Amino acid sequence: MRRTRSAVATDPREQRRSGASGGLSGGESRAQRSRSRTRAGAGAGGGAAGPQPSAKPRPKPPPRAQEAAAEEPPPRDTPAASVSALDLGEQRERWETFQKRQRLSFEGAAKLLLDTFEYQGLVKHTGGCHCGAVRFEVWASADLHIFDCNCSICKKKQNRHFIVPASRFKLLKGAESITTYTFNTHKAQHTFCKRCGVQSFYTPRSNPGGFGIAPHCLDEGTVRSVITEEFNGSDWERAMKEHKTIKNMSKE
Repeated sequence: MRRTRSAVATDPREQRRSGASGGLSGGESRAQRSRSRTRAGAGAGGGAAGPQPSAKPRPKPPPRAQEAAAEEPPPRDTPAASVSALDLGEQRERWETFQKRQRLSFEGAAKLLLDTFEYQGLVKHTGGCHCGAVRFEVWASADLHIFDCNCSICKKKQNRHFIVPASRFKLLKGAESITTYTFNTHKAQHTFCKRCGVQSFYTPRSNPGGFGIAPHCLDEGTVRSVITEEFNGSDWERAMKEHKTIKNMSKE
């Protein structure tokens, strides 16, 4: 009887299990046989589903927090960090108090100091066009020397202006609102607001390295006096040759 049971144990189903698992012993559990069949099918390619490609682990995407940190621009220097890089000596406390009182960054405080030192005797004027789309600031004397030109275009638009170097002019806003008209030599850049049509500043032919500022477009409160000089722009070449100072007004 024992031999008969042994023969029954080797029926075709048991043989298939044995072949698939690589010779399982009779004491293995069903779960072990299942795992063995899976490994054998993957290794020998004998499973019903055919060969199984080995699955490569997918790289994990970086966490969103890391992505945000990588894209975030480096923080701006704080006043304390910037000041610590300078040897201010006994003036450190005074400097930090000045920054806090004026609510200025380190860069803003330095700019104020440099402007005050470099532009001694000058005041900061602000101005712009009628609709407010174009705004600028300019460092110039409180006593303005105005040119009243009678060339063909200046006469029609009453283009009275004073001239400053480009370094003393800063466009605060409205670059996208400005359009330019040129004619003849195309050296003069007659810039004006697209919306309201007002020319508050332009680049004169006499000083292409500077700006001509319309005094009537300045905000009130910074102009002390105005002197007006007529300039014969209708005979431009001769007027430029005879004038002793106008060509140098855009130089530092």
